[in-house]
Amino acid sequence: MHDHELVRQHTVYSCVVGSRAYGLEEPASDVDRRGVFCPPTPMFWRFEKPPKHVDGPESERFSWELERFCVLALQSNPTVLECLWTSLVEELTPVGEELLALRGAFLSRLVGDTYGRYAADQMNRLAGSRRRTGQVRWKQAMHMIRLLIAGGHVLATGEVLVDVSAYRDRLLAVRRGELAWDEVSAWAAELSRSLAAAAGRGPLPAEPDRDGVQDFLVATRRKLCD
Repeated sequence: MHDHELVRQHTVYSCVVGSRAYGLEEPASDVDRRGVFCPPTPMFWRFEKPPKHVDGPESERFSWELERFCVLALQSNPTVLECLWTSLVEELTPVGEELLALRGAFLSRLVGDTYGRYAADQMNRLAGSRRRTGQVRWKQAMHMIRLLIAGGHVLATGEVLVDVSAYRDRLLAVRRGELAWDEVSAWAAELSRSLAAAAGRGPLPAEPDRDGVQDFLVATRRKLCD
């Protein structure tokens, strides 16, 4: 079966992320779609396994195979976690409903490290590029700030923040280069300190519920054996 047919026939969950989910869309913004597909279990019995992810079939669509999605979510991957908390859901099967119902099991205090590390990596790249070229990639700077805001929110509340429209005006000002680099750097530093301070507090457990996620994955595989 072609990879695109796997997505068309076996998607269990599909959603919109990116600027439209963040509340940061502008008239020309793309529609970024993400999904989870679950191939029939016998496909895993062959030497050639189903793909772990698929680009397409439409432009701006990217999908993960269910197990790969779960592994990344257990690692607190921000891109994957936001798929489970976006309000823009386009396709939802019973398996997808079970996945959404389980979303809290993926969360742990690891999100502080992961979100902080992603943001720090982006900050280092931004600063390095600015030193080399004198230019700032303002869109990347905006998303670095957004990640720090979202990381602090999930540590404090146990819920992944996707819609950041409360910060829309200031974030879009960053994207347009209307804030000075020093102001953006100071904002990032303040958010990073808050993220670090929240790491040891809040409602999240030290580790995600790997056993609960594994039970869901095994049960789903069994349902799809025929």
